[in-house]
Amino acid sequence: MTAGPEPRRRRRMDAVGVALLAFGALNILTGLAMLFAPGAFFESVGPYGTRNDHYIGDLSTWSLALGAALVVAARRKSWRVPVLAVAVLQGGLHALNHLVDVGEARPFWLGPFNLVALTVVAALLGLLLVVSVRRLRGTGRR
Repeated sequence: MTAGPEPRRRRRMDAVGVALLAFGALNILTGLAMLFAPGAFFESVGPYGTRNDHYIGDLSTWSLALGAALVVAARRKSWRVPVLAVAVLQGGLHALNHLVDVGEARPFWLGPFNLVALTVVAALLGLLLVVSVRRLRGTGRR
């Protein structure tokens, strides 16, 4: 009697993969909050200017798409560099946008808090990008 095909071994996810899953989940949860509770999102996270549920819903699609790409990149290493490059660019531009209107949030403290949080997230994503590029170069692949 012959044995069937050998079962696929589960590979352990590396630290970059775990971080990508975490950032992916954060983006997906943020997108879902924006989509299904735009008023609560506006009041607790993004109280800048006049509330517009349509634009909040539009922005939720970006968070959901980026979150999904980050989750896929957690397992598919070939996705990591391009997805992280887009995430770093988006995160840096998002932080820059918050720098421009840092004083417009109500309550006031939320403006600087959001700016620092977004800058830290962009920096961490940048670090993951650097690590991923170095690993890719170490394999000899481009």
